[in-house]
Amino acid sequence: MNRFYTTVEMPVGLPRLSQRDHLLLMGSCFATHIGVRLQEAKFTCDVNPYGILYNPLSVSAALREAMAGKNYEKEDLHNYGGLWHSPMHHGDFSAPTVEEALAHINMRLENLRAELGKLDVLVATWGTAWVYEDAQTGRVVGNCHKRPERCFRRRRLTVEEVVDDWNDLIRQLRTMNPRLRVLLTVSPIRHLRDGLHANQLSKGTLLLAADKLIEKMPGVVDYFPAYELLMDELRDYRFYAADMVHPSDVAIDYVWQRFCDVCLTDEARRTADECDAIRKSLAHKPFRVDSENYKSFLEQILLKIDRLNEKYPYLDFEKERMTCRIRLNR
Repeated sequence: MNRFYTTVEMPVGLPRLSQRDHLLLMGSCFATHIGVRLQEAKFTCDVNPYGILYNPLSVSAALREAMAGKNYEKEDLHNYGGLWHSPMHHGDFSAPTVEEALAHINMRLENLRAELGKLDVLVATWGTAWVYEDAQTGRVVGNCHKRPERCFRRRRLTVEEVVDDWNDLIRQLRTMNPRLRVLLTVSPIRHLRDGLHANQLSKGTLLLAADKLIEKMPGVVDYFPAYELLMDELRDYRFYAADMVHPSDVAIDYVWQRFCDVCLTDEARRTADECDAIRKSLAHKPFRVDSENYKSFLEQILLKIDRLNEKYPYLDFEKERMTCRIRLNR
């Protein structure tokens, strides 16, 4: 037992990922944090193709739309505050013209649809059990886009609602792709606007729902304790950003390392470390970009990339190669 903090016990039997696997991460901004690190480690993964989604029903609805072959049209959007918005999408997809918004939405949706049949693991991060239903349609929205409160009804999902919805969703996904596994996480980011007590009830609802799904689908659904790592192992405000809500970079790095420990193969971790070294080398700022020493430094980076790609030809280093060539030709 550690004298200075409580150690969170990691679950056994979690999926062991490699850069050969196809991954999809959806949900809260915590999914984006981990997804970006997986992309930097050269994993094949799509991250939040609808933008950040906070509640489990919105994540489920997005996946169902992809399976159903949904194509967004003007009637699916609304204009508010000078922008066109989709009630299912994050504000990152909002645009001044309907054509621009639809092009972005449908491009990402088409890519998601193409990936579903190839997926090995879906990582879903639930943020809150509180949902907003459109007052006219009754549908749970993914984002309110700062429209007036009178346009929505706010309520908390029940454990049974989440379990029934996701049980059906996972069965549909596995009918299309029988090898798919689902890794659930609950976001450690607190929704203080709900109030601290309401936030705890919300997180408790999500934790119970995840546990029920694991009981129903052992070997298919697993849980990674991101929430517990922040709440119990790093239970100190120095691990939070200035808003005292979001995890700090140090906390995210720590959770990422724990994720690597239990969810990545040994080979994948070594490859991730080599990719990280290349990324940090490219972030290096020289005194003189036109010096021979710096050109030699860039050539060494290219050599490392070539050696790694020779060993793992499925890794995509095109962006890094292009960066090196541009700097060498200055």
